Amino acid sequence: MNPGDRVRVDRADRTYEGVLLPSSTDDHLVVKLEGGYNVGVDRAEANVEVLAEDVYEIDGTDATGADEDDAGDEGASEIEFDDDLPTISLISTGGTIASTVDYRTGAVTAQFDAEDVLRAVPDLAGRANYRGRVVANILSENMEPPIWQDLARAVREEIDAGADGVVVMHGTDTMQYSASALAFMLETPVPIVFTGSQRSADRPSSDNVMNAVSAVEAAKSDCAEVLVCMHASESDDVCALHRGTRVRKNHTSRRDAFETVGAEPLGTVDYETEAVEFQGDYQQRGKADLELRDDLESDVELLKFTPGMDPAFLDVVEGSEGLIIEGTGLGHVHTDLIPRIEDLIDDGTTVVMTSQCLEGRVCDRVYDTGRDLLEAGVIEAGDTLPGTAKVKLMWALEHSEDVEEAMGTSLAGEIQERSVPWE
Repeated sequence: MNPGDRVRVDRADRTYEGVLLPSSTDDHLVVKLEGGYNVGVDRAEANVEVLAEDVYEIDGTDATGADEDDAGDEGASEIEFDDDLPTISLISTGGTIASTVDYRTGAVTAQFDAEDVLRAVPDLAGRANYRGRVVANILSENMEPPIWQDLARAVREEIDAGADGVVVMHGTDTMQYSASALAFMLETPVPIVFTGSQRSADRPSSDNVMNAVSAVEAAKSDCAEVLVCMHASESDDVCALHRGTRVRKNHTSRRDAFETVGAEPLGTVDYETEAVEFQGDYQQRGKADLELRDDLESDVELLKFTPGMDPAFLDVVEGSEGLIIEGTGLGHVHTDLIPRIEDLIDDGTTVVMTSQCLEGRVCDRVYDTGRDLLEAGVIEAGDTLPGTAKVKLMWALEHSEDVEEAMGTSLAGEIQERSVPWE
């Protein structure tokens, strides 16, 4: 028996039927049940019947996930190439979509590399040729600017080597920051699609298969931009394609947690028909030359103003190269903070104002507080999302001769021409 076979497993008084998956140990069988759950069974105590061979094609692996021809090369896999299919690079950084269950402990751990993801999502087979690469194996809350740089360089190398599209497997908590970072650091002639999973693969409600499949279809499309591909609703029907600089995770656990702020998503992927459609202007495949500009100024902070905030918070950022402020409404803070902000600017800190409102743009010319902030030297960021603004300022401080002009100009779709309700 091999991964991909449909099997019936009898153990004691229980019977399990499903698709055999690669296992993390030689002592356990892993079966994906019809309802979506994975179950681990002790080999020594199991009676296994193969009901159908090669229900899913998972080449070159035995039931432990090791290559049959080279059992000593643990975790190796062979992927056959078809000249008629596009080549998609799968780059793993960790996160729930790249996690597996250790059936000895019951814990979900982020330990799959990109080729393991391919083996664990058999539905990807036949859609493209794949190359697997691991840049990091971390929980996304541990993401840092140096890893963004490593990721951008890896994506550049994959495209330069002939990849027709790139799918980045990433934890959802900081995906919007990483997508923004790559959008500023890379000019790309092919799609770069971030995807992840809100729920792990062993849960019936897992979104990992649909998101991964839809991301691959998006990576084969004509939109050569940095996108985020996640569920468009709680149903398993459509994934939304969000521009990497306009997306925000707006729910902690729903499968449709990601939303394009202030506009409709750039596109959609119909899971059943595999149709990829776009409803906005985008950069077409092949129009841009591949270019990497990955220098970042990491000494940039993001500070949210709240009523009654201790002015000492501004002391913490003293000496920083850059500061993004999430102001109230049109971009305001308490008037007593303005002199301290002006001191920061005079000392060389670039201060940029965004709004903590989910929609709309900064306009500090309406009220006296805003005018005083502008006079102090604060830069407006339009309707750039605060997280995106932080990443953009990190990039602009290294690459722009006029940072104020750069922060007020849409470089990667982060600023919209108008801020209007779209629903």
